[in-house]
Amino acid sequence: MARTAIVLGALFVTFCTPAAAQVTAFVGGRVIDGTGQVIESATVVVRDGTIAEVGPAASVRVPEGATRVDTRGKTLMPGIVNAHGHLSAVDGLKSGPQYYTRANLERQLRAYATYGVTTVFSLGDDQADAFALRAEQAAAPPARARVFVAGPIVYTDTAEAARVETDKVIALAPDLVKIRVDDNLGTSRKMPEAAWRATLERAKAAGLTLAAHIFYLADAKALAEAGNTFIAHSVRDLPVDDAFLAAMRRGNQCYSPTLMREVSTYVYESTPSWANDPFFRRGHNAALAGEISNANRQAQFRASPPWALGQKYKAGLEVAKANLKRVHDAGIRVAFGTDTGPAGRFQGFFEHLELEMMVQAGLTPMQALVSATGTAAACWGKQGVIGTIARGAQADLLVLAKNPLDDITHTRALEAIYIGGRRFAPAAP
Repeated sequence: MARTAIVLGALFVTFCTPAAAQVTAFVGGRVIDGTGQVIESATVVVRDGTIAEVGPAASVRVPEGATRVDTRGKTLMPGIVNAHGHLSAVDGLKSGPQYYTRANLERQLRAYATYGVTTVFSLGDDQADAFALRAEQAAAPPARARVFVAGPIVYTDTAEAARVETDKVIALAPDLVKIRVDDNLGTSRKMPEAAWRATLERAKAAGLTLAAHIFYLADAKALAEAGNTFIAHSVRDLPVDDAFLAAMRRGNQCYSPTLMREVSTYVYESTPSWANDPFFRRGHNAALAGEISNANRQAQFRASPPWALGQKYKAGLEVAKANLKRVHDAGIRVAFGTDTGPAGRFQGFFEHLELEMMVQAGLTPMQALVSATGTAAACWGKQGVIGTIARGAQADLLVLAKNPLDDITHTRALEAIYIGGRRFAPAAP
């Protein structure tokens, strides 16, 4: 009987004693913290997936027994946060409802993570599988990018219908509400002001921010003046004016330029310069490179109605780039976004091209990186949770072999990716 008691006691201790904390220390590297600060020769201590300490090596002690990761000569930055992406019913260049499956959504999230995009906000048409993936990541760090969702896009003709549809979306418990206030260059209807104002009212009452798909300055200005709005694309018809900038500043609202969205509307008229880039192949297969390089496919595209619209979007891109610089210089929060997810907008890879375009538009590498980390997270209410290397934040980290402050293309020099402190194994394309 005594022997039985000893055995049971040992089992009780085994099952009830808390597991030892998993502690990792990244030692000796440069830290770009996601807020605009740089720490040289830094130490970052991660405990159970959360950042416990960060600072100069001289002031941060490495806990006894911690796993050390030597980052001397390397750069540590937060995982990229895409404030405007999508999980879509797409497989490569093919699309259709049959592709909206859990397995395919997981594949897309692994593709994002393969390029160091550790969080994506999916701005619309999200269905049950996406909501399930969001719910599951609350229990443990995922082996893929984190995802937050908008649910179905609200796009109605009347205020009454907007209230009904918005209430349906809110009942799903999304992270935000998305609307379309755009006529696709005159090819579709635009959501009337009375309808979007009804949606905005409902979203505000539910404590949710409204993400607005726009093209025209007039619409963007009206939405900004109404408040509680995330401008989900660049203004592309006219230079932004002082009234728009003032309204955005008053509400501390966010502006997501999505420059690569414009590029995707015309770039396939010929072979893109990056079609055979090894970095493209990191997360997307050789068959895709062959498809987008196919001369017959390119000729068919040039003969299609979307190509004609693409030429107008190409012109709009130049307006968008100038507006990005003016918006940023006016002190408005710029939330990095790409609108990746639809066919031809390659998740993960396009994010690095977006960073390059932001710098080409006049932002410094640091400004682009802050937009893609701390600001993108803060614009969706996740400051202190993701997007920064700071005490209490999730340990979503990128280890780069080169310094992206010297050249923004050095974000491609990915040596390691950590999500919630766990090293991520890049997906096979």
